Amino acid sequence: MNIPLEDGVTDILGKAQRGLGLDATALASKAGLTEDELAAAKLVKGAPFASVEKLAAALELGPRALVAIAEGTYQPTVTPPTPGFLAFNTTYGDMTVNAYLVWDPRTGLAAVFDTGADCMPIVEALRKNDLTLQDVYLTHTHIDHVVELDRLLEKAGGSVGVHVNAAETLDKAATFRPGVTFSLGKLHIETRDTSGHSPGGTTYHVHGLDRPLAIVGDALFAGSVGGIKTDYRASLKKIAENILSAQDGAVLAPGHGPLTTVAQEKANNPFFPGFRRPVAQDI
Repeated sequence: MNIPLEDGVTDILGKAQRGLGLDATALASKAGLTEDELAAAKLVKGAPFASVEKLAAALELGPRALVAIAEGTYQPTVTPPTPGFLAFNTTYGDMTVNAYLVWDPRTGLAAVFDTGADCMPIVEALRKNDLTLQDVYLTHTHIDHVVELDRLLEKAGGSVGVHVNAAETLDKAATFRPGVTFSLGKLHIETRDTSGHSPGGTTYHVHGLDRPLAIVGDALFAGSVGGIKTDYRASLKKIAENILSAQDGAVLAPGHGPLTTVAQEKANNPFFPGFRRPVAQDI
């Protein structure tokens, strides 16, 4: 399934503008644009890319990466881990949301990361692959990521542990503080703090599959980030340190939009202009 990018240029500009606390007048002045030019650039269609580049500089975004998204030339290509990993994309209201199934091929023990808007494809995959669901890990507790939790636990049967960052409690979920590591058969699941979009946003680094994998929730999207509600620059620093510090070939599994890799986000995500170098598409 070819899933489009979650965010276009208008979304990206808006997230950066809100994160930096700039109103339209302040942003136009900082970018050297009139407010009419600012409005036109935000619409992107027909906007001069020179204006987009000025906005990128004013908003601390990478101009080349932003223009590539404006032109529609960035779409990550990824070879996911196999066996041991499946992605599910379901519709919640007017948006789509991702959930993931990870398992240890040697033991058949499985974990689900977020529930998506419909857990039945996950339940069917558990049965088809003869897997035993051991744990559910939540990247955060926004409703589109947890809405099917009760149904998933009922359909999966057995004793299933549910885990959530202590900064976001949820009924039926045991809490942890990022930094702990869980086991799934021979796999190890490392937890890291990527809060900002939500108070308990957590990234799960999965070790032991044939490719490194990180389930990042809404901290990072291909070509963008989730809407950061607190400590904008500090939250971007957490993403750089706790997601983009993984090896270049690590597969990143976001809460919305397509899979990507560390290397492709270093090269193509406008929120991280400090990482800039040529990169193979599927590294």
